[in-house]
Amino acid sequence: MMAVAAAQKNREMFAIKKSYSIENGYPSRRRSLVDDARFETLVVKQTKQTVLEEARNKANDASLEECIQQAKGEHIPAEQNVELQDEQPNFENLPAEEEYVAVDEIESEVAVESEAQQSGDEQPHKNDYGITEDEIVLANAVSESAEAEAAMQSAALVVRLKEGISSLGRILKAIETFHGTVQHVESRQSRVQGVDHDVLIKLDMTRGNLLQLIRSLRQTGSFSSINLLADNNISVKAPWFPKHASELDNCNHLMTKYEPDLDMNHPGFADKVYRQRRKEIAEIAFAYKYGDPIPYITYSDVEVKTWRSVFRTVQDLAPKHACAEYRAAFQKLQDEQIFVDNRLPQLQEMSDFLRRNTGFTLRPAAGLLTARDFLASLAFRIFQSTQYVRHVNSPYHTPEPDCIHELLGHMPLLADPSFAQFSQEIGLASLGASDEEIEKLSTVYWFTVEFGLCKEHGQIKAYGAGLLSSYGELLHAISDKCEHRAFEPASTAVQPYQDQEYQPIYYVAESFEDAKDKFRRWVSTMSRPFEVRFNPHTERVEILDSVDKLETLVQQMNTEILHLTNAISKLRRPF
Repeated sequence: MMAVAAAQKNREMFAIKKSYSIENGYPSRRRSLVDDARFETLVVKQTKQTVLEEARNKANDASLEECIQQAKGEHIPAEQNVELQDEQPNFENLPAEEEYVAVDEIESEVAVESEAQQSGDEQPHKNDYGITEDEIVLANAVSESAEAEAAMQSAALVVRLKEGISSLGRILKAIETFHGTVQHVESRQSRVQGVDHDVLIKLDMTRGNLLQLIRSLRQTGSFSSINLLADNNISVKAPWFPKHASELDNCNHLMTKYEPDLDMNHPGFADKVYRQRRKEIAEIAFAYKYGDPIPYITYSDVEVKTWRSVFRTVQDLAPKHACAEYRAAFQKLQDEQIFVDNRLPQLQEMSDFLRRNTGFTLRPAAGLLTARDFLASLAFRIFQSTQYVRHVNSPYHTPEPDCIHELLGHMPLLADPSFAQFSQEIGLASLGASDEEIEKLSTVYWFTVEFGLCKEHGQIKAYGAGLLSSYGELLHAISDKCEHRAFEPASTAVQPYQDQEYQPIYYVAESFEDAKDKFRRWVSTMSRPFEVRFNPHTERVEILDSVDKLETLVQQMNTEILHLTNAISKLRRPF
């Protein structure tokens, strides 16, 4: 299948290649997942535009005659190279006098256009392939091998007809010429000015012929546009995402670039020793691969001093202002001597603790991943955590997340089963989502996991990591100086956030269970054309896109329901 064979290559082609650096346009301010998502959307659009322009220029420079000859010589048997107008397709209600497009007719049109260009007449649109991202993906698949080129492809074309529905005959004839099989045809009056009808055609054809068909149709003047739309009901681009935790190794090249060297406002900008320390720890994280033990970091006395200052502050504030789930996990970490003030916890011991409690594990990161890749890791119950420590001159504020923020802010709640499930569901929702939806998911993550509040016995408590590791904003969030709104994912996802000062608005959840229920309903409205689930037995993400997979899932659910029913029956038995 093309979507599987070329997925990683396509992702590399259209992936973000710019780092989160001021030199690349990233704003000099507090780092956040929301800013990252917006930056990625912008840069990915720029990258895609560059790739598309290069492909269009290449297509426009190439002679269509070569494509036609290839179609004639390699795909169309010699005995069928005849005048195609004489053949009539079997299509009901088609006018008998309709003229059908032929390869020779396309050749003559190109010749006319070529003469017009030589005479100085500019026709930028007539000779522009207008190649789309989908076609670049298809072309990549075709170029892999002769077998890939000859492989059958199910696809859908949307063609906009300028001259009325009678032009449909040209399309059907061209499909026949390139040995395609039409599975479905559907038309409607177009809402686009200057276009008469929109036609949807589902067909089966070899990849090579499909590419030639699109290019050939695009050379005629009867069609406003030809777009390759879908492959077996899933986008032909098949957005790649990791299916197993080991594939997160393929995402570490998207790490953020080391920042203190570039940001003059960074507390460590003028500290050469600190900058060198950050680089050393970043290199350790870059070298990490799935299955490796998490590297041990020997922290300096200065780093331990910074940890102690923040730890004691959180220790004082948490009993009064943190939610019950956070307090319970914090106490567990103290009981197991992981949270102590005379040393920083190592990620390995924290990862082991989380695995025992909720199945979450940790993976070292040199900095923030892209928003898409960070959220994707949550789908596998893996949290990407930094190992560097904020600068000693700014113990209560850091322009980007550090291990103190993640250890004190995120880890306790990842040890709570309900919150861990909520975090994983955000991750699962991000797999295969569009750039715009990643922005919305990042915003939901920001206002919940980072800066969320919840109700507890009529009082407002904090559960967001950004609040629990920043006492200044924590006190602001529970005061009357800000606005509290009920958590509703649809409105939360589009709420502007403040990244330079304290938030003016915070969202309050009734409970983690209530937040999960609302989030699930909202996710069901997303545009992703498939559903995914995490299989804890194989530790893989499965796409639920077939009846067989659904039947297997139902069988597993029936087994679990049976165990649950038996357990309830036994509890009801009298002693």
